[in-house]
Amino acid sequence: MPAATTATDLASVYRDLHAHPELAFQETRTAAIVADRLRALGYDTATGVGGTGVVGLLRNGDGPTVLLRADMDALPVRERTGLPYASIAHGTDSDGTTVPLMHACGHDMHVTCLLGAAAELAGERFAWSGTAMLVFQPAEETGRGAQAMVDDGLYDRFGKPDVVLGQHVAPLPAGFLGLCPGPAFAASDSLSVVLHGLGGHGSRPEVTVDPVLMASATVMRLQGIVSREVAGSSTAVVTVGALHAGTRGNIIADRAEMHLSVRTFDAAVRDAVLSAVERIVRAESAASGAPREPEITVAESFPAVHNDPEACTFTQQAFATVLGPGLVVDPGPVTGSEDVGILADAADAPCVYWLLGGADPAAFAHARDFEGIERIARSLPSNHSPHYAPVIEPTLTTGIKALVSAARAWMPTADLRR
Repeated sequence: MPAATTATDLASVYRDLHAHPELAFQETRTAAIVADRLRALGYDTATGVGGTGVVGLLRNGDGPTVLLRADMDALPVRERTGLPYASIAHGTDSDGTTVPLMHACGHDMHVTCLLGAAAELAGERFAWSGTAMLVFQPAEETGRGAQAMVDDGLYDRFGKPDVVLGQHVAPLPAGFLGLCPGPAFAASDSLSVVLHGLGGHGSRPEVTVDPVLMASATVMRLQGIVSREVAGSSTAVVTVGALHAGTRGNIIADRAEMHLSVRTFDAAVRDAVLSAVERIVRAESAASGAPREPEITVAESFPAVHNDPEACTFTQQAFATVLGPGLVVDPGPVTGSEDVGILADAADAPCVYWLLGGADPAAFAHARDFEGIERIARSLPSNHSPHYAPVIEPTLTTGIKALVSAARAWMPTADLRR
């Protein structure tokens, strides 16, 4: 018997997923829920693709293959939303550390929207022709999930799509979509840096090499990359998100560890920024008299997402028809990152990836234009915040409409194509 697909049912699915987040490549519970629902709807369903990924195929006559993608993984964040369905779950990260878990980036909403779209596409086959390829991807947060699915034979096993479609919830007003043609999401590089010092007693710094001072100087110097080495017409972000050293105030440690995030859109800018990071880290280490060279490791890396301009124009027309005028905006390039572009690049297919508004529309009641919307959005909890959670409606309904209308635009019936 097909799974229930009422708004109430899907809202319950969302709350359940939100309360039971899972880390990258650990999304076994989520994948099982997805697979059960896809099979009940009549999709040919495969599990374990790229680790914990799920692929559902619904063949409906001749026509294009359209890939609709949702990511499933959560973050090691302690939830502070106060919601009745807030997560209290814990898990074990890749380092073996027990961490709190939260769907702080909205992937639970992505999964629920795609399940709703799956039901609509299965229930209205008269409205489209072709193959719906639903990809529920693991490990977006680490930038490894899309590549893992490709490496596991995603397209050899299930066929290549003619277009890759997807969405990411964001603090725009619920009911709105944000679609930016061209460079839409930044490339991301996560670096781990170990600086080596010479430890000793805090009372005798003259016989040590202090890695805390070395790290502090490095952090300050790194801030000059964007302001002094990247042209004003280009975009880059360099963030030192973590710095660990020492155990007590009277002990000078022998090492400091830093974790960096670099975001860029242009390949040449990316190369220049990464080169500058390495140059500065090595120079500050040498200037401090470090006994060993620093260790610089790329932990995660995935490319920018480029939305195909023609495909965006075509898809936006479908959005406007379903949602109405004024509800599809161009937010400009987003410095957040996504690995969905890997799915498109591997298939040599156009990518159309948009933002799904998830913030309470009441918060934007006094906004007169999109600039006002952006100003208000900056004051709200955003993705990766322990306070972030989209409102269920109209986010869910809008997300389903967006996915279904985009898919049908690319897979019209034979009559509609004439």
